[in-house]
Amino acid sequence: MGQLLVRDVPQDIVEALKRRAAEHGRSAEAEHRILLEEALRPGRAGFRQRVAALREETRGHITVPSEELIRQDRDER
Repeated sequence: MGQLLVRDVPQDIVEALKRRAAEHGRSAEAEHRILLEEALRPGRAGFRQRVAALREETRGHITVPSEELIRQDRDER
């Protein structure tokens, strides 16, 4: 896998990257990789955006524990 070094990045951009990484629970390097992938591989970025939208849309709607759903599915078979 290749490596990438970016020089002379304005400090406000570096700080914004670090804030965004912290919000997502990732390192700045991991966040940078994801930003590059989203910009250069839009199909994968679209998937992530759809997942995030679905997660937000269903937040708080699923109140049944997953193990209960699994048992119910097994019982129906």
